[in-house]
Amino acid sequence: MIYLDNSATTKPYPEVIDVMKKTMENYYGNPSSLHRKGVEAESVLKQARSIVANALQCKPSEVIFTSGGTESNNTAIKGVAFQYQERGKHIITSQIEHPCVYDVCKQLESFSFEITYLPVNQDGQVSLEDLKAAIRPDTILVSIMHANNELGTVQPINQIGTYLKLFPKILFHVDAVQSFGKLPIRMKEWGIDLLSLSGHKFHGPRGIGVLAKRENLLLHPLLAGGGQEGGYRSGTENVPAIAGMAKAIRIYEEKRGKEITKLEALTKRIREGISDIPSLVINTPEKDTAPHIVNFSVPGMKAEVLLHALEDKGFLVSTRSACSTKSDEPSRILMATGMKRERALSAIRVSVGVENTLEEIEAFITALHECVKNIRPYMNV
Repeated sequence: MIYLDNSATTKPYPEVIDVMKKTMENYYGNPSSLHRKGVEAESVLKQARSIVANALQCKPSEVIFTSGGTESNNTAIKGVAFQYQERGKHIITSQIEHPCVYDVCKQLESFSFEITYLPVNQDGQVSLEDLKAAIRPDTILVSIMHANNELGTVQPINQIGTYLKLFPKILFHVDAVQSFGKLPIRMKEWGIDLLSLSGHKFHGPRGIGVLAKRENLLLHPLLAGGGQEGGYRSGTENVPAIAGMAKAIRIYEEKRGKEITKLEALTKRIREGISDIPSLVINTPEKDTAPHIVNFSVPGMKAEVLLHALEDKGFLVSTRSACSTKSDEPSRILMATGMKRERALSAIRVSVGVENTLEEIEAFITALHECVKNIRPYMNV
């Protein structure tokens, strides 16, 4: 099977698996313990924290280890909301955020917070002018994702962060789960106060993530307990997973640029190869997009039917975010762009990874042409 669903999760590097195995075997102590095994585990933790900080160009003390992107986003948004609610209860986000941001904001509405959901254009991008108009005296947080997980659209994070520097009391959170390792991220330069990452999106292990938090910024913790991670994330640290994620980041640092160039070449070839399929529409914009995602629709053709037809030919793709695939409703993200329901219901997401080859992409293009040709006679068009 050829795996083309790397936005959902990535295959861990073999070196990552090896590091995790060795860490479990040799550094099994609790990092909070005072004996030798505890000190050894703490040393692994410190080294990993330093690697993450170096990649994000922040201080090790600004790195909080979590269980993944969902917890990082929840910690950032709820942490700010409850810590600074005396300052104001207005939050700004967008209509196309991942569920672990969008649904958190919906949940906060039940706690009397007011949320502004910024609209997006047909490419799925927010407008800086809309953001400016949405800011109020009681705004305490802006949370905008860097790269959208379904469309691949990249938001103007630099412009947003630069503008928000005019408002020192408004904090800026960026969900960079889909972009880390694929797009440049300049946390300090762009004025980002909080940044979320997830290890399994860049060939690290599942169940581990990062919330980078600007120094001196306070958060109301989600978890109370032993006070680990500076008191912001209690619970014994998952040292093997943390070590594995740090190894994945090191590999990314060593290959910086080369892998991105490869991903861009693969998605460019996909665009070229499928553009002549009758009635097929490419939903991912050509500019300001992540290098690994191509989303397209064949209106009138059910996405699940095409997905399984491709699977029968040995290709694994997806219909939308892996967190939402059980729903029969069209994608909230695609509908927010003004897309018609029929087109949204037929959307397929292809997301390439570093292990994919040009030969695999050529085979996928051929298979897609065949699948559409075979299914088309049965379409209700």
